[in-house]
Amino acid sequence: MTRARNRPVLLVCLAAAFTTLVDQASLNTAIPALRSELGAGPSTLQWIIAGYSLTFGLAMVPAGRLGDAHGRKWLFAGGIALFTAAAVVAGTASQAWVVAVARLVQGAGAGIVNPQVYGIIQDLFTGRDRARALGAYATVGGIAAILGPLVGGAVLGAVGDTGGWRVVLLLTVPFGLITVPLAVRFLPGGRPATSRRTTLDLPGLALLAAVTLGLLLPFVLPAGQGPATVVWPLIVVAALVVLWWWERRYARSGRTPVLMPELLGSRGFSLGTLTAMFQFGASLSTVLVLVLYLQDVLGWSPLAAASTTVPGAIGFALASSQSRRLLARFGRAGVVAALVGSAFSIAATIVVLHTAPAAVIGIALSCTQFLSGFSGGLMMSPNQALTLAHAPAGAAGLAGAFLQVSQRISATLATAAVTGLMATRHGVTPALTICLVMMTASAVCAALGLTGPSGVDKRVDQRGNGLGVADRGDEVAV
Repeated sequence: MTRARNRPVLLVCLAAAFTTLVDQASLNTAIPALRSELGAGPSTLQWIIAGYSLTFGLAMVPAGRLGDAHGRKWLFAGGIALFTAAAVVAGTASQAWVVAVARLVQGAGAGIVNPQVYGIIQDLFTGRDRARALGAYATVGGIAAILGPLVGGAVLGAVGDTGGWRVVLLLTVPFGLITVPLAVRFLPGGRPATSRRTTLDLPGLALLAAVTLGLLLPFVLPAGQGPATVVWPLIVVAALVVLWWWERRYARSGRTPVLMPELLGSRGFSLGTLTAMFQFGASLSTVLVLVLYLQDVLGWSPLAAASTTVPGAIGFALASSQSRRLLARFGRAGVVAALVGSAFSIAATIVVLHTAPAAVIGIALSCTQFLSGFSGGLMMSPNQALTLAHAPAGAAGLAGAFLQVSQRISATLATAAVTGLMATRHGVTPALTICLVMMTASAVCAALGLTGPSGVDKRVDQRGNGLGVADRGDEVAV
């Protein structure tokens, strides 16, 4: 009975996931057309692409905390409404900077919604049902990744570059208009049963934003603007030192800082978050690099370029639907193997771009993308389940926010870096090399999680209430 009652709630969460993810998947195909019509320079394009992930990540921590303490229903509905309104502004803009600002607002809306989704799944589902719910969430992401580029490319082919990019940016509006009333109707109201008193720690959040901007701005500021290159690392280090000092002071006062000690002190959570962080930035940037290269350098149509990435999305969706079996049988060892496959697919992509004849490059890239998507689908939900298992009671939304904010910061920096490199004709190899290094770092972090501090192997067991992670001195249910 409980499972049947929770099914509409999960469907609403999946609708929100589709709405926010299909937007990101379809935008890449529209970037060249948008750039051409609005005359957007490289820096503006970087803000349009990377700014979304920036505000997405920064909104998640306060939104996760507010959801944990005061309930998730109205934050969820408000976030989708904000996301949809900003999509209308972006799709009707006449200047590139307006699109960039609207994308920042859209990112904030998506950042408000996503920790509520993770929190709702943590609140309502346990054991195997939770793994299934996370797998469904990842599968919807794969479906959005399939449809987004194809629909975006088809729209640009049918409408043309002049108005096609506007239609692409407006694609999510109908989904948003449907999802908001469904959220109001079906999502549970009131506070979660395990809610705790919370504070937002706005100074800590501002310092975290300063660190992120200090890493991002060197990539997006036009040449000659801002401080000298050597100054930026000093700014980042200074902001990190102040953030560390403030968070310790804030924690000693009895309040919960942005960098929650219970989460950061958990080896399993920290390594799982680093794994997700590097993997997400690398995967998102790899697809962006390919789409830009195929359209700008090889002269492919948006639909043809998008069709090359579709096998990756299909592989992701297929693997996501079965990833819980990988978790049950191999635990984190399966995550490591999948990440090795992802790293190999990026290396193979570099080789294909340098060696494959023009007649077969599309087929070869489709194969590397399928491997990349399949590997990503195998690891994403298991890594999420293993990582969120370490969240303390009453902090489910915040734990989900921590996990995704790390991913979004990674995506912000990686997409800004590769977009800048792709402004040059020969930037594809350096850009993909960045992606390869990040994916390798993700595999290393996952491998470090195979053993605990005393060398005890992680193992995943079948237990009475579903999947579990056993670790010396720390046993938690997934």
